[in-house]
Amino acid sequence: MSVPMTAAALLKALQDEGLTVVQVGDWRTHNRNRVGAWGPVNGVMIHHTATRGTARTVEICREGRGSLPGPLCHGVVAKDGRVHLVGHGRANHAGLGDHDVLRAVVAERRRLPRDHRNDTDGNRHFYGFECENLGDGEDPWPEVQLDAIERAAAAICRHHGWGAPSVIGHREWQPGKVDPVGFSMTTMRARVHERLT
Repeated sequence: MSVPMTAAALLKALQDEGLTVVQVGDWRTHNRNRVGAWGPVNGVMIHHTATRGTARTVEICREGRGSLPGPLCHGVVAKDGRVHLVGHGRANHAGLGDHDVLRAVVAERRRLPRDHRNDTDGNRHFYGFECENLGDGEDPWPEVQLDAIERAAAAICRHHGWGAPSVIGHREWQPGKVDPVGFSMTTMRARVHERLT
């Protein structure tokens, strides 16, 4: 368990990991903290957006959609590998998930239990990255984008002293979720582990 990074520390960590970061509007103060706590933080959650087009994707993730107000993540990883910071603090990305999964993340277990209930507020405990992809299994994941996902997750883990088991996919947290589709979280964790070591 860790105290959330400051906005300045998050920006520096991402840049130090070699990422190109785009700061979007008032991202440093754009959050949902008024409806609940953010922290202690325990991990990094990866999503796909089910959208096409970087500008529109960033707008949706910043502003929200339908009855779900933004920000919908902390950063948007675009197809070109740039990370667009849209929020800092509590974000509407993880939703309710499985406490057993959270315990496994905290303990940094290499194998996660199956998510089978929605009893824990993930928005409080996870940093979230939405990754631009249709999520249909056909939209490609450019290597530059996968590299940016790896680097973004590693940057946060490095700051907090976490290992790769602290990085999970939305589908591993919340029953019924499928994202990210198109790459293996096991493989992504292996990439993060290699970068951290």
